[in-house]
Amino acid sequence: MEIPAEQLLLRGLAPPRLARLRRARHFPSALTAAGAAARWLRRGPRTPGAHRAGPGAATRPRSAWLDKRLHNSTSKVREASDYSKPLGVDTMFEKTMTGFGKKLIRRRIVDLSVEDSRLARCLSTLDLIALGVGSTLGAGVYVLAGEVAKEKAGPSIVVCFLVAALSSVLAGLCYAEFGARVPKTGSAYLYSYVTVGEIWAFTTGWNLILSYVIGTASVARAWSSSFDNIIGNHISVFFRNSSSLHVPGVLAEYPDFFALLLVLLLTGLLAFGVSESALVNKIFTAVNLLVLCFVIVSGFVKGSVKNWQLSEKDYYNHSVMAASQDVSIGSLGSGGFVPFGFQGILAGAATCFYAFVGFDCIATTGEEAKNPQRSIPIGIIVSLLICFVAYFGVSAALTLMVPYYLLNKDSPLPEAFKDVGWEPARYVVAVGSLCALSTSLLGSMFPMPRVIYAMAEDGLLFKWLSRVHTRTKTPLMATVVSGIVAALMALMFELKDLVDLMSIGTLLAYSLVSVCVLILRYQLDQLNSPKGLEMVEPNGNEEEKAIMNPSVSDSQAALKEKLTVGSLFNPPSKTPTSLSGKIVYISTAALALCITILCLVLAQKMDSLLEGSVVWILGCMFLLVLVLLFTIVVWRQPQSNARLTFKVPFLPLLPLFSIFVNVYLMMQLSAGTWARFAVWMAIGFAIYFGYGIRNSVEGKEDKKSHCIVGKSVHVSGIDLSPGDATV
Repeated sequence: MEIPAEQLLLRGLAPPRLARLRRARHFPSALTAAGAAARWLRRGPRTPGAHRAGPGAATRPRSAWLDKRLHNSTSKVREASDYSKPLGVDTMFEKTMTGFGKKLIRRRIVDLSVEDSRLARCLSTLDLIALGVGSTLGAGVYVLAGEVAKEKAGPSIVVCFLVAALSSVLAGLCYAEFGARVPKTGSAYLYSYVTVGEIWAFTTGWNLILSYVIGTASVARAWSSSFDNIIGNHISVFFRNSSSLHVPGVLAEYPDFFALLLVLLLTGLLAFGVSESALVNKIFTAVNLLVLCFVIVSGFVKGSVKNWQLSEKDYYNHSVMAASQDVSIGSLGSGGFVPFGFQGILAGAATCFYAFVGFDCIATTGEEAKNPQRSIPIGIIVSLLICFVAYFGVSAALTLMVPYYLLNKDSPLPEAFKDVGWEPARYVVAVGSLCALSTSLLGSMFPMPRVIYAMAEDGLLFKWLSRVHTRTKTPLMATVVSGIVAALMALMFELKDLVDLMSIGTLLAYSLVSVCVLILRYQLDQLNSPKGLEMVEPNGNEEEKAIMNPSVSDSQAALKEKLTVGSLFNPPSKTPTSLSGKIVYISTAALALCITILCLVLAQKMDSLLEGSVVWILGCMFLLVLVLLFTIVVWRQPQSNARLTFKVPFLPLLPLFSIFVNVYLMMQLSAGTWARFAVWMAIGFAIYFGYGIRNSVEGKEDKKSHCIVGKSVHVSGIDLSPGDATV
């Protein structure tokens, strides 16, 4: 049986001459190369010097290696001829499910050579730092700190912010590497799409939308509450008397129309232009930092260390005083620096994590920053450092000035200055807090439409959401729709419930980004050239990839790898290969599963572990051994040597520790929060399976490529489609 040359070429059986021509980019496409291979084989290769002897020069017969390859290919064709037989019901079902599974894990191909963007490139590094700081330093300092200190952590709120900051810094480093690697709009959604597949990308993007919408709504309510406290609570009294929506755990006591109007106002500002929004953000951020410096210095001057060492006697004295002044007083707990124990610190850290959410908005500016590969990593790292110092200092100053159980949950800092006798400072701080909450609100609203725009442009959300205004070059429809949704949530829902629901979505997104960094660092260089964007496919063929992708070397394509125990702990290659990539994929999935189970046990059975339960201790030890084993396997695999402006250090430990912290904080949240999260994800999956999976741009490109190659190259019932090698 004669084997067509097209099949030989596309199966990786090209002669050395054609391989050299391919490396020199002589052929514009694989099909053109296939036609040249057919002509070359029909006339046979010329002997050395035959080109000088004229057209009649003799040719030498095919070499022995080619006869051997022909024999092997003939056997493969005969085996594959079974596909031409009628398919049974089971086979058709299996084929359908396989195709459905491939749709869920298809990955986006990003062309880094294309510099054009539908959005305006006008943001500098300073703009990104101001955006990160402004979106982060808001409700976490001026509202949330008082609530967590009074009800969950006491003076140990500084430790809560430390734990939350640690988790955010670890995730921030992962975001910084992806910002340097994939400088495009989409943040964690895009990072997941190019690494682990479409279904995970949609999950990440949908959760980012949840986080940004809730962040916007909660900051708007905090702004309204602070302003209401300044003017004597007239707004809340009026709405509480005129209308009531209170449903415990779901709706607020009254509709906050002031927060609604505030969100709509800033929505109009964002739709007006990016540069104008960045200018307003920098002004408010500067005011915010000045106010926070004043608070920290004043708190250490007027505060007392005794408020970190409170006893039952102090609590009794303060209770009598609070009763006489009609002031609410919280629980003492056990007193001292950690009044609510280790569990209180962890529960407070899960809530305080909301305070560090803002930095990831920097990663959504990939198509609006002037130099994204440099500005995004610098902006993330610097903004996180500034925010951590500010949160730590303000929370320490607050608990030094006022006993934690006497803090005002709605407006803690102004009331704290009033209690220490600095009445004028109370109004200065109140005005400063409104400026900080304004920039935090602007920073929360800025990334939300850009994630929606990226998902809509990829076809996973409704296409009309990707419309860009021709003059302002802003995602207009996404901005308006997201602003209206956030305004309605600010109108009806409680701050505490919004914060917890936002925390679980953000923690999940951060965990997925850490997983993506861990996977992508150990793969072949996928993003070096516009055509060399190949992701390691679990069922891929290395020889086919070498022919279809010019970035894969011939020696690598010819390498026959086999999975052995030695390849797990002592891989033969010093650069990533297809096999090492698959090993990292599987090991990372196993690590994520083991860490999730371990965190669930630690969160739910901590009391049993502290009491010395043998069963749970052995279970945790077994999980730790598995985590250690898979970590060693990942660590031993070769890393990519691609040059980036920033790389996460200490792989694989740092991403794994980030995953552990994020998952553990998720397990600290209540069952009601998980129930609301499940409802949100059910809505998202209904949209994806009803619309996104059928309208995905990547899916349409796959179908188009499949049709072109299927019509041009079809040998004995074998469809040599791009499904065999992602290009």
